[in-house]
Amino acid sequence: MMSEKQPISPSLSAWFETEQGQYVLAREQAYFDRTVSRIFGFNALQLGLPTQDFLSASRMPLRLKGAFETGAAVCLCCDELPFACASIDLVLMPHILEFAKQPHQVLREVERVLIPEGNLIISGFNPYSLWGLQRKWGNQQGYPWCGEFIALTRLKDWLALLGFEVVGGRFAAYAPPFSQSHWLEERFAFMEAAGDRWWAVSGGVYFLHAVKRVHGMHLIKPKWDKGLIGQLLPTATQPTSRQSESQ
Repeated sequence: MMSEKQPISPSLSAWFETEQGQYVLAREQAYFDRTVSRIFGFNALQLGLPTQDFLSASRMPLRLKGAFETGAAVCLCCDELPFACASIDLVLMPHILEFAKQPHQVLREVERVLIPEGNLIISGFNPYSLWGLQRKWGNQQGYPWCGEFIALTRLKDWLALLGFEVVGGRFAAYAPPFSQSHWLEERFAFMEAAGDRWWAVSGGVYFLHAVKRVHGMHLIKPKWDKGLIGQLLPTATQPTSRQSESQ
């Protein structure tokens, strides 16, 4: 129940081990599996949640998991990613931005390391949902309630400023944030089934799929001829009328 006392999770990874977290995790894993399997490339990077393999369905040969915690293939700071510019084909960001001190800087770093036409997939908690109300009116201690839930419209604005184009996404986790699975999976299963149809924007979790667009510039070169070259020469280099007469 939304008003019931819930245990405080010391980390987001630990929260995903709870019954409430497993409910969200199952829906996130399904979305990531379905989406990454259709994206091709060479290098894929998952930022955050190293205990979960959201790249398991990816066909890319190199798949890395980077996070602040132990258990990651690369231990890093998301504000300064240790990767070359335009070197990554796909970046997954499961709930990174709501717990980052500088979410704008994280997005700028991701934009830097992505190749042109590279893919970015983000998952986040929706502040305009029953889960958002739980955070606003309930106890904000522990995960995920200690995070700063970012509105989807705001996130889209940030991505647009960095040159990303949103190409897909969806909502999930429509049931109230009960702590016990029998309430989430049984008593309120009807809300999950009807969520996409009747209250699509009120899911507890949203997913956003964006592509980095780099608009190129094509130079149109004029057809040079002697007459045009003569018109472009500086006046000092062109013979004066007196010099012409002396010749």
